[in-house]
Amino acid sequence: MSFFKRLFGIGSAEVNKALDRLEDPIKMTEQGIRELKKDLNDSLQSLAEVKAITIRSRKEYEQQKELTGNYEQKAILLLQKAESGALEPTEADRLATEALNKKEQAANAAATHLKMLQQNESQVAKMEQNIQQLKSQISKWENEAKTLKARAKVSEASAKLNKQLANIDSSSTLNMLERMKEKVEQKEALAESYGEINEMNTSVDDEINKALGTGSTNPEGSMALADLKAKLKLNQQNTSNE
Repeated sequence: MSFFKRLFGIGSAEVNKALDRLEDPIKMTEQGIRELKKDLNDSLQSLAEVKAITIRSRKEYEQQKELTGNYEQKAILLLQKAESGALEPTEADRLATEALNKKEQAANAAATHLKMLQQNESQVAKMEQNIQQLKSQISKWENEAKTLKARAKVSEASAKLNKQLANIDSSSTLNMLERMKEKVEQKEALAESYGEINEMNTSVDDEINKALGTGSTNPEGSMALADLKAKLKLNQQNTSNE
């Protein structure tokens, strides 16, 4: 929910209403993830800057701590020279006092840098933890967005198919098939009736010849042909007798 608060810049009570008004929540979610990645890059840059300050604080603390020890060692050497007679006691005391003052200044500076160092290290640890958490959340949201995007495509395809199936009028389709069947049967009956009429037009001679297997030959035509052949044969005989 905090992700969508950031995405829309509104309170949690308004998030669901805003989502309902979205035309494409997947694209809006992907845009939100891109913005979070930009914020992640900015956070990494800030972390690098804080780490740089921490490194400088650590170096300055170590330097001041080293100076604290050095000035204390110098004060001891000055007092030792005064005891050995190599240096006037009064001068040795003056210089030793100056060295101790420098030691105190260095110690105070070291304490200040140490405090800053501890604060910066604590801040770095928190920033690193938050960045790791943000990375994990972005990765999780990206995977969820991919899954939801795939599910949305499947749902869209399923809804489209269901809508097409819902628009099919099964009763009208069956009525159309019944009418087609009726027309086919009418045509088949008409063809059968024409066949019966054709059989009624057959002559008795055709039926007799069909029964005898002689086909539809005309008897009168056969007799005329036989007479013509006999006449031709008679003419040929008369010609040969002459």
